[in-house]
Amino acid sequence: MEGTVDHAAFYRLSALYDWDDFIYTHISARVPEHHFLIKLFGLMFEEITASSLVKVDLDGNVLISPKAAQERGTAPDEPGTQAGRRRSLARRSRLGSGAS
Repeated sequence: MEGTVDHAAFYRLSALYDWDDFIYTHISARVPEHHFLIKLFGLMFEEITASSLVKVDLDGNVLISPKAAQERGTAPDEPGTQAGRRRSLARRSRLGSGAS
C-alpha cells in the first residue's frame, strides 16, 4: 500500500520522541481515493510496522486488513466505535475544506 512505510516510520519516531500516549492515541494518513491508514488497536507506537497498518474508507470500513490483524485476532483502531465515527466526520470536513 502506498505510504505505509513512511506512516509506520512516523509512528515509531513519535514513540522515540515520546509523542505517543499508550494505545489510545492514533495517527491517520490519507492515501489515494479518500482512504486512510490507521494502526491496529492494542499496538504501541514502537510496535507499528508497515505490515500492521489497516486501510479504511471515510466511514471507517476496513478495506485492507494486514496479516498481523488476522494472526493476532486484533481489530482496527476505529471502525464501529464512537471515536471512529467522530474521526470519520473530521476527515470528511477536512476533505470538504480542501485541506489534505
